Amino acid sequence: MNSFYRLAADLVLYLHVSFVVFVIAGLLLIVTGHFAGWRWVRNGWFRVAHLGAIAVVVLQAWLGVLCPLTTLEMWLRSKAGDAVYPGAFIAHWVEQILYYDAPAWVFTLCYSAFGLLVLASWIWIRPRPIKRNKGRNDGDLRQG
Repeated sequence: MNSFYRLAADLVLYLHVSFVVFVIAGLLLIVTGHFAGWRWVRNGWFRVAHLGAIAVVVLQAWLGVLCPLTTLEMWLRSKAGDAVYPGAFIAHWVEQILYYDAPAWVFTLCYSAFGLLVLASWIWIRPRPIKRNKGRNDGDLRQG
C-alpha cells in the first residue's frame, strides 16, 4: 500500500510542477508569441486559464493558505512513510535548488509581482474574445 501512496504523491508532484511551468512558461510564451506573431497566444481560453492560475496562487499567498497540491502531496507521502518537507512547495524547491531561505512575505511579493505582469499582458497583448457558438442551441444535434 505504501507504493500506491508514494506513486500518488509523485503524480501530484508532477501535476504541481506542470502547473508551475504553465504559469511561468505561459507568460514567456505570450510575450514571445506577441513578437513572433503567434496567433494562439491570444486565445481567450488559454489566457483565462493562465490568468486564473496565477490569480489562485496570488490569492493563496495573500491569505496565507498552503497550496492544496502541497497539502495533498505531503499527506500522501506521510501515508507512504516518506519524509515530508515543511511549508510551501515553491519555497521548498527554491530552497533546495538555490539554497536560499526566504520569509513567506518574499514569496508573496514575488507571486504578486508576477501576477501583475500577467495582468499587464492582458492590457498589452489583448486576448481574443471567447466566442460562443452562435446559431446553435443545446438541443441541436446537427453537425455543423
